[in-house]
Amino acid sequence: MTEVLFYHLQHQPLEAVLPTLLQKTLERGWRAIVQAVTEERLSALDDHLWTFTDESFLPHGTDREAHAADQPILITLSGDNPNGASIRFLVEGADLPSDITAYERLAILFDGNDVQALAVARDQWRTVKEGGHAATYWQQDENGRWQRKA
Repeated sequence: MTEVLFYHLQHQPLEAVLPTLLQKTLERGWRAIVQAVTEERLSALDDHLWTFTDESFLPHGTDREAHAADQPILITLSGDNPNGASIRFLVEGADLPSDITAYERLAILFDGNDVQALAVARDQWRTVKEGGHAATYWQQDENGRWQRKA
């Protein structure tokens, strides 16, 4: 059964949280897809994953590149899964995949300070629950640690 995780970002932006989650994904030997909604976010994430720390980078590409299927982390605007990812990260309110069960995990990251993002996440929560999928809700504390709330 697919694990669906909702990450309510309150004290750190996406750019601070996503790289850590992607590192953990790679440590498990999984491939990942990060689905954004806008070209601007896709480009910003692409640049950020190369430079988010001075010590390392996350190997990745976008679905516009020739060898997208070979990438351990793929950033996209589409609902496709060309790299055979085990986990899909949805950012910016990206649509739920048509087949949630195609993934071991689905992670939905949303900005808790954005009223529209909260509304989209609530709708997605309802859709996931109505579809009979197990979902957990995670919220950051003041120190940036994740606390399971539901």
